[in-house]
Amino acid sequence: MFDVLDQQTRLTGHQIRLAVVAAWAICLEFLDFFLIGFILTFVAGPWHLTMVQSSVILLSSGLGAIFGAIYFGRPADKLGRRKVFLITIAVFTLATAALALTPASPTIGYAYLVLFRVVVGFGGGGLYVVDLPLVQEFMPTSKRGRVSGLVTSAVPLGFLLGSVLVWTLSGAIGWRGVLWVSAALGCTVFFMRISIPESPVFRARQGDVEGARRSIAWALKVDPGTLSPEVPEQLLENKKASFRELLAYPRSFWASVLSNLGAQTGYYGLALWTPTLLILVVGISPAQSAQYMIAVTLGALAGRLVLSYLSERIGRRATGGIAGTGAAVLLIVAALANDMTFMGVSIFFVLLIAIYFFGEGGFAIVGPYSAEVWPSHLRTTGMGFAYGIGGIGKVIGPLGLGLMLGSVNLVKPALTETNLVPGFAYFAAWYLLCAAMFVFVGFETKNKSLVQIEDTVVQPSEARETNGANV
Repeated sequence: MFDVLDQQTRLTGHQIRLAVVAAWAICLEFLDFFLIGFILTFVAGPWHLTMVQSSVILLSSGLGAIFGAIYFGRPADKLGRRKVFLITIAVFTLATAALALTPASPTIGYAYLVLFRVVVGFGGGGLYVVDLPLVQEFMPTSKRGRVSGLVTSAVPLGFLLGSVLVWTLSGAIGWRGVLWVSAALGCTVFFMRISIPESPVFRARQGDVEGARRSIAWALKVDPGTLSPEVPEQLLENKKASFRELLAYPRSFWASVLSNLGAQTGYYGLALWTPTLLILVVGISPAQSAQYMIAVTLGALAGRLVLSYLSERIGRRATGGIAGTGAAVLLIVAALANDMTFMGVSIFFVLLIAIYFFGEGGFAIVGPYSAEVWPSHLRTTGMGFAYGIGGIGKVIGPLGLGLMLGSVNLVKPALTETNLVPGFAYFAAWYLLCAAMFVFVGFETKNKSLVQIEDTVVQPSEARETNGANV
C-alpha cells in the first residue's frame, strides 16, 4: 500500500486539501508572532513599560516556542500526529483568545500578557513540528519535498496577513478585536483538520494495518479494498521514542540541529533589525521602511517557492547549501556596498531582498529536511528537538548584532554606528554553518521514500550486524 502512495504522480484533492490546511495553520502561527509588536505599541506607553519589560514581552513567545517544539515532538511520535496537532492548535487558539482579555491594570496586565505569550509560543512551536511530518507522511516520494516546502511558504503570508488586519481593522476594533479575529481564524484550522485521518506511517507502526490502509485510501481517494494489506517490515517495528535515542543517529542529529541553529540565528537576528537598517542606511522614513518591507517579504516568499522547487530538482543537500551560502555571500556584499546606488535605487535595499530570498527562503528546506532525516518512530521527536534548539537563535541573533554595533536596545534596536561589516559577517557565519551541515554532514533524501530513508538512517550497530558497513 505504501508503494502505491510513493509511486503516485499527481496529487489528489484530499492531499491538496491537507497541504492547504497545514499551510493555513502555519500562516496563523506566524500571524500571532507578528501581532505582538502591534500590541506593544498600544500598551507600552499607558503601562509605562521599561525597555527590559518590553523585551520580555517580545521574547516570551519565542521562549515558549523552544519548549513547545521540544515537548510536543515526542508525544506526536507516541500518541499520533493528528491527535497532538489538534492539541497544539487548541492551546495556541485558546491562548490567543485569552490575550484579548488582558487586564487593563499595568501590573497585572503585564504579567498576564507575558504568561499567555509564552503559552501561545508553546502551542505554536508544537504545531510547526507536528504539522510538517504529518503532511510528508501523506505525500508521494516525488512530491514530498516540494509540497512540504510550499507549506512553509505560509510563514511570510502570516506576516502579510497581520499587516492587512492591523491596517484595515485596528482603527475600528482595536488591538483586542484583532486578537479575537486571530483566535477565530485559529478555530477554522481546528475544524478543517478534524476530518483528516491519522498518518498511515504512525498507524502502521502501531500495528494498525487496516487503519494505515484506510488513511492511504483517503489520500488517494480510492476504496481501501483495492490496496494491498502488506506493510514494509521497517514500519511494523513499534520502537519507543526517546530523546536519548536521537544521539544514536549522529548525522541526522547534527545536520538537523545545527542547520536549524544556523538558519534561525541568521534570519531572526536580521529580521528584527531590517526596518531600522532600512531607515539608517537607505535614509528613508519609518513609514517608507514599512513599505519597503513588503518588497523584502515578497522576496522571502519567492525564495521559499523557488527553493521548494529546486529541492526536488537538484536535491535537498545542494539546495540547502545554495541557500545558506547565497545568504552569507550577499550579506558581506551588502555590508560593503551599503552606500551605493544604481539609477537612484539603493543597492543595499536590492541586496536585502536577495538575502531574504536565500536566507528566509532556505527554511523551505531546513524545516522539511529536519523531519525527513529521522526514522519514523523519531520523526517528530527529532524535528522538534532540532527546531527547539534552533530557536535559541531568536535570542543570540539580534543580541549578537546589537552588541557588535553598540545598540543600547538589543530587542527593538536603534543603531549607533554604521559599520555593518562585523555584524553582517556574524550572520554570514551562521548561514555558512547551515550550508555546511547540508553539504558535509547531511545525506540526500530526494527520490527516497520514507521507508528507504528508514534504511539510510539505520543505527551504526545495526548496520554492522547486517552488512559490516560502518555508517
